[in-house]
Amino acid sequence: MIVPVLTGILVLVLGGCACVWWAARGGPRWARAVAVVTLAAGELVRGASRSDRTGGKSGSDD
Repeated sequence: MIVPVLTGILVLVLGGCACVWWAARGGPRWARAVAVVTLAAGELVRGASRSDRTGGKSGSDD
C-alpha cells in the first residue's frame, strides 16, 4: 500500500520539477501555473523544515 503512495508522490514531484524547468524556458501557461504551485509548495516545506530545526523558538537567546 505504501509503495503506490510513494510512487505517486515521486511522479508529482518529478512532474512539478519538469514544469518549473519548462516554464523557465517559456512554456505554456498551464506549465507556468504548475511551476508556481510547485515552487510555493517547496517554500512551505522549507519553512516547516526550518521551524523544526529551531525547535519552534522565536527570538534570540541573548
